[in-house]
Amino acid sequence: MAIIINLDVMLSKRKMKLNQLSEIVGITESNLSILKTGKSKAIRISPLDAICDALNCQPGNILEYRKPKDADVRYDPESI
Repeated sequence: MAIIINLDVMLSKRKMKLNQLSEIVGITESNLSILKTGKSKAIRISPLDAICDALNCQPGNILEYRKPKDADVRYDPESI
């Protein structure tokens, strides 16, 4: 996948554990873990907002785009 989730990096920078973030933002540890490991298929804006607020960061600190080296990824408006 071309979207990389850097939640673990931000947690480390803020010296915060996943269970602490879970309590602050009101999202279960298991759902945060799914997001952290990159297994999530989507994230809504309101939880992302809560995570950014709790970690005092920008969405770009958590989400990163890396174009796959072996794939020619192009935007196709017909696929939406």
